[in-house]
Amino acid sequence: MADTQTLDTAAVAAYLSEHLPGFEGPIEAVKFDIGQSNPTFLLKTPGQNYVLRRKPPGVLLKSAHAVDREFRVQSALAGSKVPVAKMYLLCEDDAVIGSSFYVMEHVDGRNLRLPSLDELEKADRGKVIDEMNRVLAELHMVDIDAVGLSDYGPPGNYFERQVGRWSKQYRASETVTVEAMDRLMAELVERMPPDDGQRTLVHGDYRIDNMIFAKQGTNCLAVLDWELSTIGHPYADLASVIMQWQMPLGPEGRGLAGIDRVAQGLPSDEEFIAAYCARRGLAGIDNFGFYLAFCFFRMAGIIQGVLKRALDGNASNPERAMKVGAYVPIFAEHGLEALRR
Repeated sequence: MADTQTLDTAAVAAYLSEHLPGFEGPIEAVKFDIGQSNPTFLLKTPGQNYVLRRKPPGVLLKSAHAVDREFRVQSALAGSKVPVAKMYLLCEDDAVIGSSFYVMEHVDGRNLRLPSLDELEKADRGKVIDEMNRVLAELHMVDIDAVGLSDYGPPGNYFERQVGRWSKQYRASETVTVEAMDRLMAELVERMPPDDGQRTLVHGDYRIDNMIFAKQGTNCLAVLDWELSTIGHPYADLASVIMQWQMPLGPEGRGLAGIDRVAQGLPSDEEFIAAYCARRGLAGIDNFGFYLAFCFFRMAGIIQGVLKRALDGNASNPERAMKVGAYVPIFAEHGLEALRR
């Protein structure tokens, strides 16, 4: 069985001593319990802390777990209005620890895992969500030519490309027949909107738990987990936020379904979308149901891959992977509902 829970700290220390200026061991590695795709470790040293993010060992789906792309996009965004951790080095030599990895700054802040933001004062919850909105709009206004990312994704209809890609990924990791997923994939193809020409950097998994906020205050210090980033259509990121909020409350669903958002100090879906459009100078968004359905479809494909890795024995967090995998049919059904609305 492939091991995603431990790290060869001696090999890492030897490599960093040779390739990272100012590094001094010894290393203590502590695995983060969040993140299902690329195992991530806090590296503690006497001088400072780092974060190492690696591809999981074992046989992987083609194009998945692209730590080299994560390293590239965060390096390109350094100094932009999109906060990211500082990138130190990328190692693509599998011989070092068994798979490629990169090392980045450890951003000392707080990770707010659930969008209900129960741990915050009511007055701060709306401010955090507005900061999330601001960063998303800034992400979609990055000049991809100026930061060297114009070739970071292929040209053409982003949604057409993504539906094709994730349908193939889903079939490659399919374990049982999910009728709703089969219908959703077919209907997305049938209802594909024409390309409107928007081409921006997109994160691909933009959620509150993929962000680090200041320990005091509500400003974002870093956006994490760029594995699904590419050049694509900005509405996919916006719809992914709304998609997440429609899921059940709690650590599995990580949504806001059924919550009294006014009492909680949180914006409605419509208010969040309006704030985003205002920041980008947009009059509004037509056909939002398609973009929402697409996000449910893609997330179903992602968590099906998580489930398959758990069954194959190389999931980053096996117990959580099995729980998450049970949501594949639920995401598919939600996608169909969004499409038909």
